[in-house]
Amino acid sequence: MSKDWTKLYKKYKGLWVALASDEITVLASGKTVKEVILKAKKKTSDMPVLTRIPETLTAYVGAL
Repeated sequence: MSKDWTKLYKKYKGLWVALASDEITVLASGKTVKEVILKAKKKTSDMPVLTRIPETLTAYVGAL
């Protein structure tokens, strides 16, 4: 099942984000991975899902 990260993009574009295991709940956000992990560790003992939300959305279509 796919996740809709539209709201994440609008609020966190250009930042690193730590998500809970449901891949929707934001545990922490920041400019660096280290900062985000430290913030997330205060909220959970589980390893969060880390992702960087791009500043712009661009499509890529590959061709041979």
